Amino acid sequence: MIYFDNSATTKPCEEVIRTINEDLTGDNWGNPGSLHKLGITASKKYETALSDCASALSCTPNELIFTSCGTESANTAITGYLKANPRKGNTIISTRTEHKCTLETLAKLEKESYVVKYVDVGRDGKPKLDDLRNLIDDDVALLCFTHVNNETGSVLPLEQILEIKKETRPEAALYLDCVQSLGKLPINLRNSGIDMASFSAHKVHGIKGVGLLYVKEGIRIAPYILGGGQQNGMRSGTQSLPLAASMATALIEAEKARENSYKNASEINSYLREELIKRGAVINSPDDALPFVLNVAFRNFQSETMLHCLEIYDIFISTVSACSSKSKKVSYVLENMGIDRSISSNSVRLSFSRYNTMDEAESFVKAIDEIYELYEVKVR
Repeated sequence: MIYFDNSATTKPCEEVIRTINEDLTGDNWGNPGSLHKLGITASKKYETALSDCASALSCTPNELIFTSCGTESANTAITGYLKANPRKGNTIISTRTEHKCTLETLAKLEKESYVVKYVDVGRDGKPKLDDLRNLIDDDVALLCFTHVNNETGSVLPLEQILEIKKETRPEAALYLDCVQSLGKLPINLRNSGIDMASFSAHKVHGIKGVGLLYVKEGIRIAPYILGGGQQNGMRSGTQSLPLAASMATALIEAEKARENSYKNASEINSYLREELIKRGAVINSPDDALPFVLNVAFRNFQSETMLHCLEIYDIFISTVSACSSKSKKVSYVLENMGIDRSISSNSVRLSFSRYNTMDEAESFVKAIDEIYELYEVKVR
């Protein structure tokens, strides 16, 4: 099997599986909120997991909240900030290429009389900075952006955006979706200028069902889930030690492997770009995209056709984002980048992890050649 769909999810690494097994057995299965020995043992390990995550992200433990996923983190950050800070303003700035968890939240807020201004993006998938500057006014409370786009790998010009915010509306808060950049780019939240950020374990060889929300010290947000007051009242519900510890392990292992993983992905990406262009494919990802993502269009094949052709070879890729794949066949991200529908409808996403190899990339190209031969497609 060749798995090139790592932006959708990653295979849990052995260290994570070992951590979960350990924390579901022995004396670690107690409720961290209980006052007896089992609870105290679980609570101490839970706090250790929180500290390990904070260390990996260069922030303090009290700035992190364990959540169920990146979507919950995004919903909590965006809605929670606006509800807790009504005097900051009524306007939000974002782009139409954000993940659905951001776009759907913004759409809901628009129905509640908030104003959402969308910055256009260029062919490189990045917000047009002059447009951003022109959209910011004294009513802007929040800016919402994605660090790395999950469909194209486009990297946000974060430093320039922070500079524009500083010059035009320093009072506004910045929320950043870091789900796809986690474990791939260095993330140092301390003094970063980021006020809130979301993360997900299953994109870095953790398991589904656990994520993190970063809220900078001094930033107020309203809690999204109410109940027993766990996690300093910010997310009620019984804390899960196996989930928290598995997230910490996934972050630690991802950080250990980050530099080698980036180099490996770069080599695979460069090779595939070169070979697929030779075969008449169109590369949609910008040249400076994160190398873990390669969006490519095969001119003579609809997206789903190519996906299922490759599946015959036990090669797994995706068309659009996994969160959108059942509702829309053409990527709204590519459309908003100005890519013609004739190209976007033929586009697929390849996404890599630290476990992919050059041998797999070569096998992928060989499979494309065989598919072309089968369908009598002439290489341009």
